[in-house]
Amino acid sequence: MSSHRPQTQGAEAARPSLGVLIAISSISPLAMQIYLPSLAGMMIVFSATAGEIQLSMSAFFIAVAISQLVWGPLSDQFGRRPIVIAGMALFVIGSVLCLVAPTIEALIAARVVQAAGGCTGMVLGRAIVRDLYGPRQAASMIGYVTMGMAVMPTIAPAIGGILDEVYGWQGGFFLMLVFGVGVLFASIYALPETNHGKVAVGAGQVFRSYTSLFKEPLYWSYALTAAFSALTYFAYLGGAPFIAAEILQLSAAQMGFYFMFVALGYIVGNYISGKFAERVGLFPMILAGSIIGGLSVLLIAGFTYCGVVTAASLFLPMFILGLGNGVCLPSAISGAVSVRPDLAGAASGLTASFQVGMGAVAGTLVAWLFAESSLAGSPWSMILVMGFGIVSSLIAALSIKRLSTRAGLQPAE
Repeated sequence: MSSHRPQTQGAEAARPSLGVLIAISSISPLAMQIYLPSLAGMMIVFSATAGEIQLSMSAFFIAVAISQLVWGPLSDQFGRRPIVIAGMALFVIGSVLCLVAPTIEALIAARVVQAAGGCTGMVLGRAIVRDLYGPRQAASMIGYVTMGMAVMPTIAPAIGGILDEVYGWQGGFFLMLVFGVGVLFASIYALPETNHGKVAVGAGQVFRSYTSLFKEPLYWSYALTAAFSALTYFAYLGGAPFIAAEILQLSAAQMGFYFMFVALGYIVGNYISGKFAERVGLFPMILAGSIIGGLSVLLIAGFTYCGVVTAASLFLPMFILGLGNGVCLPSAISGAVSVRPDLAGAASGLTASFQVGMGAVAGTLVAWLFAESSLAGSPWSMILVMGFGIVSSLIAALSIKRLSTRAGLQPAE
């Protein structure tokens, strides 16, 4: 990718297990999803409006996006292990504060603490993989790690619903606390340091790290491919619930069943990445995943144009979208953190923030278009934003080959 080589010195002697990497990477997705079935009950408990309750989710996403920008460069300076341990400790503290929150304002603040800590595992899990492996191997390993991560959003709402039935809204938060404590101990006792190229620098390291990345066009190609792929997915998440409830009249239980398809597709896509990315190379995987995602958008648009708006026509193509994202994203992320291996933590944090930020914008835009624009009440509000995302992802993906060729590099390496 560049003249900077992976920092693998001493890595062979101390490799974290795949289980530990999946555990630290899964804690944030678990916290994002598990309390969704409790939102209605929390409105009553806290005497809050739907908007105030929704803010606990929005604040979580904002905290994740911002915190990742800081944790990544700090891990380049001080090492992955201490940052992950600090983050997991912060997650545990945030979970305790959620459990004892007396007001909705206190709960929102506690969710910010929880998000800021939990996202360390999500962003640094990728950087740890890149510390240990070359770009192709890293794409395979990231595929396996994200496949494990994808299981959490699939099952978390169902688990949260059961816990809410038995223990009330605090049940899900108690499980987060237990899981957080377990991951904290795993980080302390089973997570070796993998960043052996640490350099003592001053307080301006964060700014300098991002300034250096901003000057790398190839990094932008990989990062924007990942970000626009995420935008496509979050546009679906922003529109599908409205379409399912208001047009298709599906119940919450039916929606929960259909929402599993995109997660299952993502799991399959990540398995394919883990199996073939090292053999095939980054660019072919990225391009194939983007094309597969485009096929899903075309299918939804075609069904809608023909007046076929059913649960099957809306959700089954989402399996294909999840499949495409699962094939594309591990290689795109691996490429982004491989352009400058000496800044892998910063690159991982910045790329993840782009993904979350794009997702927040996409979901909000689709919800507004569906409710307020001339497309109100129509699936086209979602389809148009998804189309923009997938076309932009394809353009960014194609620029990877052009920029790599110009620099005399092979994009698949």
